[in-house]
Amino acid sequence: MFKKDPIQIITFRSYGTANHLYVKGRAIQDEGIDLSKTGFFNLIWNSWKRFETDKVKNTHLILTLPDGRKLETSTDNQGYFLIDITIENLLSLTDAEGWLEYSISFATEIKGREIQQNNNFKGEILIPSEEAKFGVVSDIDDTILHTGLTSFFKWAVIKNTFFKRAEKRIPLEGAAGFYHQLHDGKSGSDCNPVFYVSHSPWNLYRYLEVFLQKNNFPKGSILLRDFINPFGKKPPRGEKPQKQKEILNIMKTYPKLPFILIGDSGEHDPDIYIEIAEAHPERILALYLRNVNHKRKMIRVKGLFKDYETVPVLLVENSKAAVVHAREMGFIR
Repeated sequence: MFKKDPIQIITFRSYGTANHLYVKGRAIQDEGIDLSKTGFFNLIWNSWKRFETDKVKNTHLILTLPDGRKLETSTDNQGYFLIDITIENLLSLTDAEGWLEYSISFATEIKGREIQQNNNFKGEILIPSEEAKFGVVSDIDDTILHTGLTSFFKWAVIKNTFFKRAEKRIPLEGAAGFYHQLHDGKSGSDCNPVFYVSHSPWNLYRYLEVFLQKNNFPKGSILLRDFINPFGKKPPRGEKPQKQKEILNIMKTYPKLPFILIGDSGEHDPDIYIEIAEAHPERILALYLRNVNHKRKMIRVKGLFKDYETVPVLLVENSKAAVVHAREMGFIR
């Protein structure tokens, strides 16, 4: 009989307020994925294990805050958990950048299973400073990381995701520096919160976390979506994309904070961002859309924004143009 893999809790960097906790994560088997390994077969094996994840479903968990308060939750049938509750006095538990660190554990031992890290897993949520002037919501795919979403049959996506290590992926030029400038704001110390929102599935969370860290992007919440089985049940017609729902939830969480939205012109970002801007023009300071190398898509996007005046929109070839515009608008110094 084969020995079962140890189990673990993966926490996703999320966000909250002084009196609202929003924590997400997943309990899964530890498949022994080593993102530092090189070689064709190691990359293939790691990629397979990211999507072949064995979940720990319908299991009770206990989250402990730095002041000792405990909260209970349970995983669903896919191993995910969510704590979305009102709770007082969280601001005093954060560090200088607004990060609150918590620990989470399995509530009880699970028969026949070894629990990693002595059943003590760390997680973080961002509680933005009251001094923040705006928030930044950025896509990842083809906005700061070249994925090839507009490539023929998505072959570039497959090559980049499955055959390249996270630390070997090259960010789009100037993006990290620009995001730090937005984070620092006009004063240089605003600590404006950054949220990375993507259509990528949660299976790629650690991969993208390593990419952002290795390439010196400002630390921020990373919000992805559930993996969609192409042969499974399709979502109801008219349902908003997960990315759009996540952005609207962020805006609802911080009703007094305006936002800058950053994406690319290749897939769904223009339509999602226009819909959000039309519904909340007073909350959106600017839209930055990075041009993609796809003639038909660029024609469509330029048509969308022709004579568009609801909020400032800039289609950019590189980060330099965005920096110039952001400085002119008074977002950065």
